[in-house]
Amino acid sequence: MGCCSSAAQSSKREWKPLEDHSCTDVPWLLLFILFCIGMGFICGFTIATGAAARLLSGYDSYGNICGQKNVKVEGIANSGLDLTQKKYVFFLDPCNIDLVHQKIKSLALCVSACPRKELKTLADVQKFAETNGSTLCSYELLPSEYTTDPRAAKLCPKYPVPESAPIPFFHRCAPVNISCYAKFAEALITFVSDSSVLHRLISGVMTSKEIIMGLCLLSLVLSMILMVIIRYISRVLVWILTILVILGSLGGTGVLWWLYAKERMSASTVETQIAKENLQALLIYAISATVFTVILLLIMLIMRKRVALTIALFHVAGKVFIHLPLLVFQPFWTFFVLILFWTYWTTVLLFLGTTGNPVPNEEGFVEFRMTGPLKYMWWYHVVGLIWISEFILACQQMTVAGAVVTYYFTREKRNLPFTPILASVNRLVCYHLGTVAKGSFIITLVKIPRMILMYIHTQLKGKENACARCMLKACICCLWCLEKCLTYLNQNAYTATAINSTNFCTSAKDAFVILVENALRVAAINTVGDFMLFLGKVLIVCSTGLAGIMLLNYQRDYTTWVLPLIIVCLFAFLVAHCFLSIYEMVVDVLFLCFAIDTKYNDGSPGREFYMDKVLMEFVENSRKSMREAGRGGGAEGRELKPMASGASSS
Repeated sequence: MGCCSSAAQSSKREWKPLEDHSCTDVPWLLLFILFCIGMGFICGFTIATGAAARLLSGYDSYGNICGQKNVKVEGIANSGLDLTQKKYVFFLDPCNIDLVHQKIKSLALCVSACPRKELKTLADVQKFAETNGSTLCSYELLPSEYTTDPRAAKLCPKYPVPESAPIPFFHRCAPVNISCYAKFAEALITFVSDSSVLHRLISGVMTSKEIIMGLCLLSLVLSMILMVIIRYISRVLVWILTILVILGSLGGTGVLWWLYAKERMSASTVETQIAKENLQALLIYAISATVFTVILLLIMLIMRKRVALTIALFHVAGKVFIHLPLLVFQPFWTFFVLILFWTYWTTVLLFLGTTGNPVPNEEGFVEFRMTGPLKYMWWYHVVGLIWISEFILACQQMTVAGAVVTYYFTREKRNLPFTPILASVNRLVCYHLGTVAKGSFIITLVKIPRMILMYIHTQLKGKENACARCMLKACICCLWCLEKCLTYLNQNAYTATAINSTNFCTSAKDAFVILVENALRVAAINTVGDFMLFLGKVLIVCSTGLAGIMLLNYQRDYTTWVLPLIIVCLFAFLVAHCFLSIYEMVVDVLFLCFAIDTKYNDGSPGREFYMDKVLMEFVENSRKSMREAGRGGGAEGRELKPMASGASSS
């Protein structure tokens, strides 16, 4: 496997972009397929054991599935009934909700119809049973005994019985009026203190749904427009941001020193303990701000030339989207596939919640529990959620990398494939699914311990001592940082695989070497570039939010539009993040291609550059700077020197 190959072999091997393709990491693809078969087994097991029927049709407190004939459960009265005509689950006290265990603490029965109007007395319940044939009391009571049998107080619903309607596809009678769920709503939504507030918020959403849809469409259009204009304003935008950061840091430092001098003059006349503490605090703040400003100016001075590469890459990225317009829709396909998988995963999880053998609980009713090794199936299911989700995201990264690599290393852009995206998907499916499976598994290995530690931290909140809390948070933070670093390295490894068709470990090692050789440029792209894209997201959210405020302000049909505005802003941020994340991904792929191009080519006959004219201008300017600096004497020369030597030696 790739992890066992030597660094010397890696450095001697030449990069041959798009020349040949071979299957990579096949064992990992087989392992992933076996894992997915295991996920399918869990789904099949839950369906075969009746969990799907119990979830969809519902079951009563005696273990009977509504709408079918049932098998007798030993030791449980009222089990094994023929409930073919009773297709709906009815809770005698639907508002008695156990917030800790997240379930309704009520006797459940199978009924033939839900009460479509409020029943205020037992006489009304009896009349409903006689009229509709739907008995709302326990099976051992006849409708004629509802008003005479003393057991009716426990075996009949708590009255008044609220009006209810069946939930589509799930055959449960749910109260039409949600006011009985006020406590539940308060537990989930802390700002709702009564149902009237919730009603006003919901009515605001329903009344302004056309405006919400229009504003969501606006955010989509603004994101696409921004992706186009970034290509043309990148140079101006970068320098404006740089100047603003410098002026902000200098101005903040100056204000702190001015406040310190002013406070010192006033403290000389009135000496109090509070004045001394304020003076000392201002001095610390001013010194810290000065140190920060000096470091920031030094970083800006060192990286000023590397900012030009960020600008050039953003410009070329804009051209990529013109030649590969289907890249814009890549987030939608990924999101759609993720939604389908998450829907399947949630459905199977619900099946798991109702699978198992019928077991009497302490109240004498039936619960379904798994015993033995099968009760750990949900752990396997949770790992599947993380690994397959990461696999889908990695497929997007590999697809984008393959398409951009094809664009970059095709000298004549008119010779590009008709649909580079589909060509990249084809290469992914035919050759590189194993590499994607391996990369996503590595991220899963880091995510699972972090999620376990987060769960432990949540469960021990308020119980652990300060030292344990600090250690837990430190471990969670370290794992988060490791996950981000591995995600970035994985993305570059996928790019190297798309270029050279090497396995994951070899590609990750080669990409890591290239990134280390260009560490300062990587830092410049990841700071300046990411900050630009972040400001783009803020711009889209603010523009959409402002338009929402102006439009919603003219609506007088509802009392509040806080929730509609929050929905619009969240959707705008999600859309902007999806679009600009693709832009960021394209820039990262272009940078690795550029670094490989400059390392193994020098522009001479037979070693012509693949890069765009804009990047060619950057290389020429860098060479001039290198000659002026004494051929490698400066920082820029030291960074370009290994590239030049790599080109001559390879």
